[in-house]
Amino acid sequence: MVASIDQLASGAGVAVLRAGGTAADAAVAASAVLAVTAQHTCGMGGDLWALVHFADGEPPAALNAAGRAGSGADPQRLRDEGHAEMPLWGDPRSIPVPGCVDGWLALHDRFGRRPLAEVLGPAIELAEHGFPLSPQNAAAAEALVGVAGADDYLGADGRVPRAGTLIRRPGVAQALRAVRDGGRRAFYEGEFGEDLLELGRGEYAESDLATPLADWVEPLSAQAWGHRVWTVPPSSQGYLTAAAAWIADGLDVPADVDDPAAVHLLAEAALAAAFDRVDVLHEHADGAALISPERLAPRRAAIGADVWQAGRGEHEAGACPANSRAGDTNYLAVVDGGGTGSGGGTGAGSPVPRMGVSLIQSNASGWGARCFLGRSRISLHNRGLGFSLEAGHPAEYGPGRRPPHTLAPALVQTAAGALRTVLGTMGGDAQPQVVLQLLARLLHGGATPAQAVAAGRWRWDRPQASAFQTWVGTGRPRLLIEGHAGTDGAAGADGAAGGDDTDVLVSELAGRGHDVRREASFDSSFGHAHVIEVDGDVLAGASDPRALNGAALGF
Repeated sequence: MVASIDQLASGAGVAVLRAGGTAADAAVAASAVLAVTAQHTCGMGGDLWALVHFADGEPPAALNAAGRAGSGADPQRLRDEGHAEMPLWGDPRSIPVPGCVDGWLALHDRFGRRPLAEVLGPAIELAEHGFPLSPQNAAAAEALVGVAGADDYLGADGRVPRAGTLIRRPGVAQALRAVRDGGRRAFYEGEFGEDLLELGRGEYAESDLATPLADWVEPLSAQAWGHRVWTVPPSSQGYLTAAAAWIADGLDVPADVDDPAAVHLLAEAALAAAFDRVDVLHEHADGAALISPERLAPRRAAIGADVWQAGRGEHEAGACPANSRAGDTNYLAVVDGGGTGSGGGTGAGSPVPRMGVSLIQSNASGWGARCFLGRSRISLHNRGLGFSLEAGHPAEYGPGRRPPHTLAPALVQTAAGALRTVLGTMGGDAQPQVVLQLLARLLHGGATPAQAVAAGRWRWDRPQASAFQTWVGTGRPRLLIEGHAGTDGAAGADGAAGGDDTDVLVSELAGRGHDVRREASFDSSFGHAHVIEVDGDVLAGASDPRALNGAALGF
């Protein structure tokens, strides 16, 4: 089964599974399709993280394919130019060398079974022959009018074509063929690398492109609701998922996760885990220490019936520019059939457990840095926004460094170490908060994946802040409530859900001391989450209705 934002991507992944591929094969196939059809959120010019459940009773493998700043990175020059934060658009200094393609190759090399040509085939076909422009993609492409190199998404008149128009991306097809035929060297040291060096104007050296960016790292985990919740380590903010789940597990959270008391306690758990993120998250942070009971127990103990103010929000280190209003990311989940035959078996005659892959890839801001490479027309991310320009800060921009990352895939195992759930979401700073809510609904409240992803959500926010600035600034952030929160979301993505139940929720949260604001129902700022749950021989999956074009497909 494959769950993603795009029916074409989910379908490509299922086709690979039908052909006997593993979940890793299918994840790379689906991810490559998204790099073609959803470049406003992700692509070959972005970064990637993943978790892989490959054996019962074993920790999952964790993959960090986040890029590094070029050898020419100079924070003092930016400060001298008057920058207090990293540049947002049109500046290569916010573009670490993209790690996505290295991530694909690492996943395929370690866990793949089918030939790379077969795995990348659907993406190449769509890039070469075209795919229909989705309404979401068409709306996002309005930001590209007048942007050099954005030809793939603009008509001859320089305007965005209507939704449904066939879009071809021959340059991306050529880049994918280079990966297929020549691996990382053909990509990073071929046309892509040459064009990146030219764009960088000294930001990058050839050695930056020759150095592999994908690292297998130690995952993090915490016990919660009778299961073990896994995530990826720093420089990802994934530790917040594990920390918040551990904190919440020790609170008296009602099983009805729509109960105002449950919302309050879960939101407080997320806040208690995250309020000092900007001070502690960097690539060399000790993830195990950040989620240790010794560190988290006092935070849990301080949570009560009303809001906890102590120690909150007095953190001013730089993050990303406030005019970066939206982030764009793409998450997908895959679970194969295990066994010895088609559906993901890795060797005839030797039974193997199901493999599950939790994969997330991103451009950071919408369309990333809005820089498109000359020949491939690949858009480049601006994940460098996560760097600080504060001199001496542990996340300070510098040569070869990785910025703090919001990308935080998750995976759940049973107490016995079997695969239970693969889940994740886009959403910038809200990612761990959304995953916490999904975990509470699935593991504590007994919801189905479809119920869990459709239900209304909450997230922490600061006025006038971006999707990456929740934990920057002074004072306590406000709590945003989705318009149908307090309900099961059964009315669908038409905004009709909510009403009295949501009004009661907002009122009761305000009574507990929260600064509450009600938002639209099924709003994308609350994430596009996808879930696959394993129950013996049965897989149950769901794609987020907020994604509109998503699909959870199986066979």
